[in-house]
Amino acid sequence: MQPDTRKLVRTGLGIFLTGAVSAVLMFTVFGGVTKQGPHTNLGWLALMLAMGCVPTGTLTLMLAVAKLIGDRRR
Repeated sequence: MQPDTRKLVRTGLGIFLTGAVSAVLMFTVFGGVTKQGPHTNLGWLALMLAMGCVPTGTLTLMLAVAKLIGDRRR
């Protein structure tokens, strides 16, 4: 694996896992979620973090996988 591909994979995983952990914390530790949203201020913060990190991390990981496939074809 080339160094730039490795950096993309690590960055994508870091961003995605940050969002996933914040989503899990929002549902478990920070009071849960109802139709109106999270119950606590920390729950709202975790929701905003998850909403930003999960899609960004997913797109970064998709880019890394495409680059990895392209590198292996060479």
